[in-house]
Amino acid sequence: MRAGHQPLEPGRLHFDAAGTPASQHYGDVYHARAGALAQARHVFMAGNRLPQRWAGRDTFTICETGFGLGNNFLSLWQTWRNSPERPRRLHVLSFEAHPLPREALARGLASHTGEIRVLADALLDSWPPVLPGLHRLEFEGGQLSLTLAFGRVEHLARQVEARVDAFFLDGFSPDRNPAMWSRELFGQLVRIANEGATAATWCSAGQVRRDLAAAGFLVERVPGFGGKRQMSRAVLRPGMGKPIPRLSGEDVLVVGGGLAGAGIAHSMAQRGHRVTVLDPAFQAGLGGSHQGHRCAAMTPALSRDDNPMSRLSRAGILLAGLRWKALPQVARICGSLFRVEAEETESWLQSLQHWQFPEDWMTWCAAEHTLARCGLSLEQGGIWLGRGTQVRPSRLVASLLAQEGVLPAALQVDSLRRNDGGWQALGADGKVLAQAPRVVLAAAAETPRLLARALTTTRAEKLKDLQRMGGQIAYFRSETLAENTAIVAGAGYWLPADDGLHVGGSTYEFGTNVARATAEGAKEVAYKVAALTGQKPSLLMDALAQPSGWAGWRMSVRDHLPVIGPADVDESLWVACGFGSRGLSWMTLAGEIIAARMNSEPQVVERDLLRAVRLR
Repeated sequence: MRAGHQPLEPGRLHFDAAGTPASQHYGDVYHARAGALAQARHVFMAGNRLPQRWAGRDTFTICETGFGLGNNFLSLWQTWRNSPERPRRLHVLSFEAHPLPREALARGLASHTGEIRVLADALLDSWPPVLPGLHRLEFEGGQLSLTLAFGRVEHLARQVEARVDAFFLDGFSPDRNPAMWSRELFGQLVRIANEGATAATWCSAGQVRRDLAAAGFLVERVPGFGGKRQMSRAVLRPGMGKPIPRLSGEDVLVVGGGLAGAGIAHSMAQRGHRVTVLDPAFQAGLGGSHQGHRCAAMTPALSRDDNPMSRLSRAGILLAGLRWKALPQVARICGSLFRVEAEETESWLQSLQHWQFPEDWMTWCAAEHTLARCGLSLEQGGIWLGRGTQVRPSRLVASLLAQEGVLPAALQVDSLRRNDGGWQALGADGKVLAQAPRVVLAAAAETPRLLARALTTTRAEKLKDLQRMGGQIAYFRSETLAENTAIVAGAGYWLPADDGLHVGGSTYEFGTNVARATAEGAKEVAYKVAALTGQKPSLLMDALAQPSGWAGWRMSVRDHLPVIGPADVDESLWVACGFGSRGLSWMTLAGEIIAARMNSEPQVVERDLLRAVRLR
């Protein structure tokens, strides 16, 4: 386990004698007794000279130390909504060491009415499970984003990547929550600040003001709120901070229209980019290489120490759920049961006890409860994953590529050539197929070759180990088979019936140049499913459908993590490949990582995870 990455302890809400929401962890109220919204307007809006400072800006980012009940966010949202000169995009990054579960947050926000009530309900509808790490939420058609950093601020402040224009310093009082007011934290805030960044807080303690000044702020005291005589506001010293970003909305070219390419194109188009996607597989339809791929499972990667693969998988699945919920008939959350062998049961139980994940994300399921969980009575229990999702890959890819701003074309890219305007994609005859200022290579096995020809001096060490694996799934008629209601996974997987057909998987074929569904492969899948579910192999073989399955490719590198990152210094050429068997989990994540970087947004995962997936 990496230092600083620890289990979360959810917040514990109660109401004091005056009826004000308070934290049992810190013995302090969440907001002034004179009113949360009034405090937000006086201290944080006026203290940062909002909305005046964002007038004329394309994008504006605010960082808050202490999300609490979210009242500052709701007040900010309302102000932005009603501001005639609001920025096109508003981003909020907020830290919270003890996030409240949704039910507790709802109690804390129950008194709101009117427009704030509507916004509070939208926040509650999108509230993530209480899991460590970063969580991206989106509102107002993606024009407003909220990135929640769940965990200790002294760790996560070093892990976030953002470009911040204003800070809301709103931790509990310094004597009860000193980590929120340390010089080290203020130094990290300066690291992510834009030039001219401001800060405001209800706190006027001398040490806090001195530490802000030592970090690089010019600090002053001004009249406070709610009976408090003074508060503090500050501005970053001249000559410090990053340049203020401007949104270019420039065109993007994506080479490859599989899961990775579709996810990237969708993320870019959501932000107003025009995206050209080139892939010869589109000749068969927008489903491309996944045409005929009936159903697949998207289920979290498991590890006892919550390693980078698990954390990336978690981030990707939550982001995919956010993005796909508006797409009709592409994905269905049904839950997933991961079978655990008897000799591993105790170690998994210890891991679950350590991490204390919420039950709707991950919990133990004993053998006697498998029938209720997944519809099959199994001899051995396992780990129940409530967000396990059954996905129709072909329909998903086609839906993402059909979004406004995405231009798919059935063309084969032979090479890339840099020019004054960015990059040109060339066919085998040397003709220009498309061009754009930025390119993303999501071309699976073709990616290393295209990259090597485009950037002859690039050292892409990870891609030297890129391994290509063929494999197939099999289709089984459901009439004579036991009906499962959830995904069952382990050494293989078994999906609930979809229009009368179950999908079982899968085979792994190394050293082959052809991916095709065969009778031998279907038999191998049938025996895997039999061992997994307790059904007879002969019964499964008799239920094989025609056609009996679908075959495709997986690409992976040595550490089995995806490769996502820029290949050149000016970040005009990006790579997204090596997704292995987790293309569904990582396709949206790749798009969001790249789009966030291109558009100067807070990143959607921590910096150590970005380092883990970079090209070099």
